[in-house]
Amino acid sequence: MSEKSQTEHASQLENWATSGKEGLPPVLAATVILLRDTADGIETLMLRRNSKIVFGGMWVFPGGRLDPEDWEGIPEDDDLAASRVAAEREAMEECGLTVEAGTMVPFSHWTPPPVTPKRFLTWFFAARPHDGVVEIDDGEIKESEWLSPRAALERQAKKEIELAPPTFVTLSELSAWTSVDEALAGIGARTPERFMTQIGVAEGVGPVAMWHGDAGYDSGDPSVLGARHRLTMQKGGPWSYDRTE
Repeated sequence: MSEKSQTEHASQLENWATSGKEGLPPVLAATVILLRDTADGIETLMLRRNSKIVFGGMWVFPGGRLDPEDWEGIPEDDDLAASRVAAEREAMEECGLTVEAGTMVPFSHWTPPPVTPKRFLTWFFAARPHDGVVEIDDGEIKESEWLSPRAALERQAKKEIELAPPTFVTLSELSAWTSVDEALAGIGARTPERFMTQIGVAEGVGPVAMWHGDAGYDSGDPSVLGARHRLTMQKGGPWSYDRTE
């Protein structure tokens, strides 16, 4: 990914934040963070999406919108259960790996800001897939690679790959764990966090995604002093995820 591409993405987010226009009605979606152990720690499977589709060109975890068949036998108000089924299906469709819905651990839930043109209300799950060979269709998915969370973030900082804010934050959190067992146990022991994104613009810097606990969250003003829970997407510069514990 070029520096121009990363800068264009930040500019697009800034334009959305200042437009005041609401996007389309939200769509339910699911994502699965596939993890494996290596001698150097954990790795997660990253996929590069076709530049001509939603989230085009970005490196993502396997996932997609919920289909009607994902709801078979599931109550209409149980989006978590339907999302497990969708995540299992998407893993097979996008990378050819099998992961059982029942083994997936809920990681987080993401709600984009209303100004986002296409909104996906997305459950993120973490799981260890069955052994197998990654197979992509070279259609919706153009590349695949197992990467450590730190390596993925370093490549984004070097403008070699492009990440969406939820992916960046997830990789930042994953970098704290050194094994799949440790990660799944830690994730399973906590309540899945819900991120309802508020986008603001820091003057001279660029767009800032803020979440619960940030001093500027309610007002949408990133200049408000105080606690931090935000991703600063500096145009032409590095991104920074800051969270006051």
